[in-house]
Amino acid sequence: MAATLRIQSDWSQALRRDEGEAWLSCRSPGKPTLYGSLVRRGLSTEGVPDIAASEGFVVGEVTKKSILISCPHENVSTKFLAPYTTFCRIHQKSITCLDISSGGGLGVSTSTDGTMKIWQAANGEIRRLLEGHVYDVNCCRFFPSGLVVLSGGMDAQLKIWSAEDASCVVTFKGHKGGILDAAIVDRGRNVLSCSRDGTARLWDCGKSACLGVIADCGSPVNGIAVGAADNSLNLGTPEKAPSEREVGTEGKILLLAQEDKKLQGVGLQSRQPVFLFVGSDAFNCCTFLSSTYILAGTQDGNIYQLDVRNTNAPIQVIHRSGAPVLSLLPYRDGFIASQGN
Repeated sequence: MAATLRIQSDWSQALRRDEGEAWLSCRSPGKPTLYGSLVRRGLSTEGVPDIAASEGFVVGEVTKKSILISCPHENVSTKFLAPYTTFCRIHQKSITCLDISSGGGLGVSTSTDGTMKIWQAANGEIRRLLEGHVYDVNCCRFFPSGLVVLSGGMDAQLKIWSAEDASCVVTFKGHKGGILDAAIVDRGRNVLSCSRDGTARLWDCGKSACLGVIADCGSPVNGIAVGAADNSLNLGTPEKAPSEREVGTEGKILLLAQEDKKLQGVGLQSRQPVFLFVGSDAFNCCTFLSSTYILAGTQDGNIYQLDVRNTNAPIQVIHRSGAPVLSLLPYRDGFIASQGN
């Protein structure tokens, strides 16, 4: 397990002031945590902060928006990025889920303050308040059009909203427990949801109807992802002809991140199991890196990279800290992970 280097969360604000100070820590499993600090001594002629580190830490490259810190004793270094911008007034409490429209103009987010809001991505100005769920809203997704939002909540309801006037245009009912995640198939004529009731379901938006239970796992399904499967993968054959209302399910595989430590792949059209992988703890989230490679994160901080053609052993297991891995997102040639620390 690698050492983890951290700066206090508001370091970029702290180091904007002359003689401003930010706190450092380097934690390696099984060893005492090393603590230190960063101090701003002034500005260069180019306007870049002059930063010095306390004993045990070394400051590398510094720019107006980033700082490279290393801890030679633990042979670890990390580049910290300052936020491009910060929106503090959209929600009053922790944000549980967010998405950005395909054009980048709008954001949608849910919070433990019980609200779901649509806002301008450029300045954080709130555009719409989406009201209609009872209890917490757990997930929100823009449709590819950027004009419609999908959400699921602890009230076991899946809803579709107009981003233009905040009206709820469709409500899907059928789950027996809170909905924990949702996904959109292709352009959005069909959508998917997973729930504490252990099922993943496929829905027809046009008819507001459930097209079927894709999987019944016997354990809460915390996260799902849908993607095109590698051509060499056997996705199975449907037991009966798919409904004509199913659009874009052929050749797709559905990933299921389960509470019982299982990560499962299911043929979306066939409803047949493709693979089953058992991890170290409950799986919270999953995503596709490509048609071949997938990622999944667990409650005890592991990120598994797997090849869907052979899931007997992971390609790699990444462990930065024991904090739960809550979200994974492909980014350029790698990925972004969020953890509960």
